[in-house]
Amino acid sequence: MEVVIVPDAASGGELIAEAMAQLLRRKPDALLGVATGSTPLPVYQALTAKVRSGAVDASRARIAQLDEYVGLPADHPESYRSVLRREVLEPLGLGMPAFLGPDGTAEDVPEACAAYDRALAEAGGVDLQLLGIGTDGHIGFNEPCSSLASRTRIKTLTQQTRVDNARFFDGDIDQVPHHVITQGIGTILEARHLVLLATGEGKADAVAATVEGPVAAVCPASALQLHPHATVVVDEAAASKLKLAAYFRQTYADKPQWQGI
Repeated sequence: MEVVIVPDAASGGELIAEAMAQLLRRKPDALLGVATGSTPLPVYQALTAKVRSGAVDASRARIAQLDEYVGLPADHPESYRSVLRREVLEPLGLGMPAFLGPDGTAEDVPEACAAYDRALAEAGGVDLQLLGIGTDGHIGFNEPCSSLASRTRIKTLTQQTRVDNARFFDGDIDQVPHHVITQGIGTILEARHLVLLATGEGKADAVAATVEGPVAAVCPASALQLHPHATVVVDEAAASKLKLAAYFRQTYADKPQWQGI
């Protein structure tokens, strides 16, 4: 696992966006796995700026969803499909044909989960998966003690998660769905390159457990230690609990620039 410590969120966004741009230059139809939430926004903004400046052509890129609410219509403004359309697809000039995501409105949810795993495989697999991390170490909606071999599946949201997400539903928790479809940890680990972005002091304990702790289901993100190409990009605050921070800084500083991340 490579750990890159950057000054701030904007620097992290630029670094990851450049990695995506380099991937698209090598493979114009690359499948990019994306996450929702505030943390990845600097990545999408930086990549959009590169596309609009002509630095990279994203017209053939494909976008894959990490998770989705169950029972929320696809055109609901807070469905993750709608969020990603606003934050990723439209800014990059992509239409919905470029998008892969699970069907959160399916009558047979387990089959919809299996179908999404099949769709990812049939698309050739995710080339680069962008991840955020929760304060408890979760990735996607794989909460602590999720199986490290789990596949895309339905998960029940905790009451705290629903309370936290109520802000996106006019503060009304009754509008927040009880369930989500999420890529499982085993599904996530099949991506060719995993890039986790964490910013802020509130993520420092989770980052330390992910990078320097044991591989354990209690910290789902620690499964990234098992991946052959995993990159953890953190700002100074999120890196504040890392015992090997000096080592990570030195190895990245000495890395050949042409290698990227």
